[in-house]
Amino acid sequence: MESRMPTGTLAPAMFLPQVAQMNEDQQAPRREPASGEPYEIAEGVWWVGCNIEGDEFQCHSYLIEHGDQSVLIDPGAPVSFVETLGKIAKVTPFENIRYFVCHHPDPDITAALPQIDGLLTRSDAFLVSHWRAYSLLKHYELKHLSPFLIEKEGWRLDLNGRVLEFRFTPYAHFPGAFVTYDTQTKTLFSSDLLGGFSGGFQLFAKDLGYFEQIRPFHEHYMPSNEVLRNAISNFSDLELDRIAPQHGSIIERPLIEPILAQLAQLECGLYLMAKQDTDVWRLSLLNRALRELTNAMIGHRDFPEIADTLGPILSRLLPIERVEFFSHVGQRLLHLSPDDHFRGDFVEPPARLAPYFAISQEVWRTHVPTRVVLLEEPDHPEHGPAVLLALCDSHQDDVHAFALFTLSRPLEELEKRVIPLLGELAEPIQVAVERGSIHRVLDFERWEFYERSIRDPLTKFFTRVYMHDTITRLLHIHDRNESALISLVMFDIDRFKSVNDTFGHGVGDSVLRDVSMVVHNSLRSGDIPIRLGGDEIAVFLTGASVLDSLEFARRVRAEVEATTSAEKIRVTLSAGVAERHQGESLNDLLHRADTALYRAKDGGRNQVCKDPHDER
Repeated sequence: MESRMPTGTLAPAMFLPQVAQMNEDQQAPRREPASGEPYEIAEGVWWVGCNIEGDEFQCHSYLIEHGDQSVLIDPGAPVSFVETLGKIAKVTPFENIRYFVCHHPDPDITAALPQIDGLLTRSDAFLVSHWRAYSLLKHYELKHLSPFLIEKEGWRLDLNGRVLEFRFTPYAHFPGAFVTYDTQTKTLFSSDLLGGFSGGFQLFAKDLGYFEQIRPFHEHYMPSNEVLRNAISNFSDLELDRIAPQHGSIIERPLIEPILAQLAQLECGLYLMAKQDTDVWRLSLLNRALRELTNAMIGHRDFPEIADTLGPILSRLLPIERVEFFSHVGQRLLHLSPDDHFRGDFVEPPARLAPYFAISQEVWRTHVPTRVVLLEEPDHPEHGPAVLLALCDSHQDDVHAFALFTLSRPLEELEKRVIPLLGELAEPIQVAVERGSIHRVLDFERWEFYERSIRDPLTKFFTRVYMHDTITRLLHIHDRNESALISLVMFDIDRFKSVNDTFGHGVGDSVLRDVSMVVHNSLRSGDIPIRLGGDEIAVFLTGASVLDSLEFARRVRAEVEATTSAEKIRVTLSAGVAERHQGESLNDLLHRADTALYRAKDGGRNQVCKDPHDER
C-alpha cells in the first residue's frame, strides 16, 4: 500500500478543487497491474476493470471494499465483466457488494446489470443512480436491485461510517450525470469527466502529456465549455488525492490541478463543426486552430501580427509554407503577403486566381459549399500545389477576398480530408482580412484624402465626410464580430468662444492646433480623429473598451491642462466617452458621447464623463 501523504493547503482557482501539494520525489512509484489481478489504488479501493487489447476506449470498474457494505463503481459490460468478477473474488466475496453505482446509463457501464441481477443472493442490494438514468435502467427489468436515487437520498450514501458523496454534473455527458467522492480516501470517481483516449493500456497518468488524451475525448464528448466548467465547479470544494475516471488513466495528486486548469478552458461540442468528416483527431486539430486564431485576433490588433500567427496554426493541419491574402477594395485588389510583412499593396489579379474572383457567392454556396479549393496544376509546376479559401462577406454578392495557402508538397489522400474543414476558419480569417484591409486602406487614404482636402487643414484631423465613409465600415465589422470593439471620445475646449472673442480668431486657431497636437501624439495606429466642427474633436478608438477610452481621454485632458499655449493662455478640455453597442448607428453613438461631453461641462468643465449605459 502506498504511504499516506501529508495534506497541505493550496489556493485554488475559483473553479478548481483543493489539491494538496507534494513534490514529484514524494510520489510513490506506480506499477501497472498484473494481468488478471485487481490493483489497490487507495486503501480499500481497487481497480477491477479489464484491459481489452487494442481498444483505445478502455473502460474501468472500481471496487470499494467495505465488508458487507462494499460498492462496485460502474460495473461494466459482458465483454469485460467475467474478468471483473474474477478480480472481485480475489478481494472480497461477490455477495459482500451491496451497492452498484452507475454514473450514467450507457452500456459500457450498465450492460452487465442483468448478469449481476442473476448472481445476487442478498435482498438488500441497490442500484445507485440519478432518476434520469434510472428511467432508462428500469427497462432491464432487474428483480434483485432496488433503486437508490441519489437526489432523493440527500446526495450521500453512508456505508455504516464510511460516507460517499455525490455531486451533480449535468450534461457531462448525460443529463443526469454525477460523480462519486469517497471521503475516506479522497478519491473522486469522475465517470466520463477526465477520461481520455488511450493509445495503449495505462492505468495511471504519468505526466501532463496525458491531457492530450483528455483533449479530444472531451472536445467531442462534452456538449460545451459552459457545461464542462459547471461540472468542474460542482466538485471544486473537495480535497482530492486522486481522480479515477471510467476511461483513460487515473490522475494522482500532483497532476490534478494543472490538468483541471487546462480542462476548464477547453472548447467542446466538436461535432457541431463536422460536415461529412467526423474524425475526432482531425476535428480536434481544427478546434485548436479556431481557438488559437480567435485568441490571436483578440490579442493582436494589427493584421500583420495576426497573419504571422496563422501560418504556424495552419501548419499543424497541412504542410503550408506560405500564407497570403487578396482583398477587393473598391475597384482595386489589395495583396497582403509576407513579402512586406503583410502591410499590403495594390496589384493586378494573379492569372491563376482571376477566374475565381468572377464567381458569385451563390455559385460558391451551390457548387463549393466548403468554400475551399485545392489548386493542383500539373501543367504549371512553377505554381506548386496550394489551397484557396474563399472569404465571403454577407453584405456583398461576389466573393471579395481569398486566402491562398501554398503547400510545401502535394497532399496525401488522408491529408486531403482536412481541406473541407478549412472552411470553418473562413469567418474569423475573413474578419481579420477585412479589418487588415481597412487599416491598410486607411494608410493609403490618409495621404490621398489629405491631397483632396479630406483632412481638416487646421488640425490635420479627418473631416465629417471621411468619418461617415470610413467609420460605417468599421461598424459593419463590429456588428459581425463583437471582439472588434469601437469606442468614441469627444473633446471640447472649455470656454473656447471666450478665447476667440478676447484674443481673436488667430489666437483661437493657435490654441486649437496646440490641443490637436496633444490629441494626435496620444493616438495609436488605427485610431481615427475627426474634427466635427469648431473646437469639437471626435476620436474613434478601434479595439478599445470604455475603460481604455476613459484612460485615453483622461491622459489627453491632463496633458492639455499642463500645457501653456504660446499666448500664455491656460486651456482646459472636457471629454465625453461612449463604447459602441453592436447594431448601434453612428448617429446614436455620436449622440451618447456628445451627451456625456455636456455632462462633463455641466459638472464644472475640465473633466471626463462616460455614458452611463456603459457599465464596464
